[in-house]
Amino acid sequence: MNNSRGNFTSKLGFVLAAAGSAVGLGNLWRFPYLAAKYGGGIFLLVYLILAVTFGFSLMITEIAIGRKTGLSAIGAYKALDKRFSFLGWLACLVPFIITPYYCVIGGWVIKYLSVFLTGNVSAAANDSFFGSYISQAVSPLLWFSLYILLNTVVVIAGVEKGIEKASKFLMPMLIILSIGISVFCITRPGAAEGLKYYLLPDFGRFSIKTVLSAMGQLFYSMSLAMGIMITYGSYMKKENHLEHSVRQIEIFDTLIAFLAGLMIIPSVFVFSGGNEEALGKGAGLMFITLPKVFESMNMGTVIGSVFFLLVLFAALTSSISLMETNVSILRDKLGWSRKTATLVVSVYVLIVGAFVSLGYGPLDFITFGKMQLLDFFDFVSNSLLMPLVAAGTCILVGYVIRTKSIEDEVELNGPFQSKKFYRFIIRYIAPICLIAILIFSVMEALGLIAV
Repeated sequence: MNNSRGNFTSKLGFVLAAAGSAVGLGNLWRFPYLAAKYGGGIFLLVYLILAVTFGFSLMITEIAIGRKTGLSAIGAYKALDKRFSFLGWLACLVPFIITPYYCVIGGWVIKYLSVFLTGNVSAAANDSFFGSYISQAVSPLLWFSLYILLNTVVVIAGVEKGIEKASKFLMPMLIILSIGISVFCITRPGAAEGLKYYLLPDFGRFSIKTVLSAMGQLFYSMSLAMGIMITYGSYMKKENHLEHSVRQIEIFDTLIAFLAGLMIIPSVFVFSGGNEEALGKGAGLMFITLPKVFESMNMGTVIGSVFFLLVLFAALTSSISLMETNVSILRDKLGWSRKTATLVVSVYVLIVGAFVSLGYGPLDFITFGKMQLLDFFDFVSNSLLMPLVAAGTCILVGYVIRTKSIEDEVELNGPFQSKKFYRFIIRYIAPICLIAILIFSVMEALGLIAV
């Protein structure tokens, strides 16, 4: 293979790129929705506890696997133990499933940014605007294509000149914009009640659903079990301190999720008069409820424009990592050049994503049960494959190759300070938690439990 992998040139470059992968649309709309639904402050507390335990252990495992083997997911699992090669194939399926529909949503974000930049906030706040837009055939495909083009340009430029440079610009901008919008939102008249609900734990609202939902959000948010962290780990230099890097990635990811709650929950409380139900799930929150919030604000057009610019930055950092993982898989398996692999992946995303986009319009008759194409792909990747891959990884590391294999990789640059704790989580806690996530997600999707 004439397949030079490339490396991140610095620890900062790696941390920002990996954090960019973790920070995405899930942080900006899924986290606030779940926080509002499952108790506000108590959800936030549970999430923070899980981030420094469960999330840390899984992320350090995947990055260490990538750096140890120098391969993307398929080759990495095979190198560790041929009997677990199937985990690599399952892991590689995840980004191939997610990338097309994620880019469709990215196209929606660009559309809304253009609407706010042109001053049409009242149009975006109309109840029928979002549904009318996504049901069209041509316009969503054009914005979707533009979004793919942005990703393709960055990925084709490579690890150092593309992904690392983009991350070094996008991530600081993401943090600055998040802090700025958060300060504006929490200082609005009437925001104090929303802030209190979000920050102060009410233990009377604690339930098993709070734990499982926080765990699921953490799992999806940190780009685990989809081959991304293994791929990025394979680009990480041996001299970079792995444990410290993972802690920094966690801080970035959790900070953006926390700030998203500060942006959205107090604002919607103000708009709705304290009605928690106004924090609708998913697209309903970002594309229907929030434009109404911005319309009700002074300087709402400006704030809305900045917000959707922020969302675009977050979406790009994640979709770039998804596309890079796809490219890395093709390069490792087929020996293709970066340019060829990137163009093939881009065409694939364009074709599959077009079906997803049209699934809300001319192809809306294609459903799986009650799920549209986007919802079905999301269910297969997030609710089935990712928990299976993560649980399998814990079994492989905890009981087959043993945790010492990962611990030795982490200790290349000094002592692994959390070694005993890590071993306990991977062997005993994480597998149980992942199976719980899988069962909870499947039962929720099948309507067997009320949420």
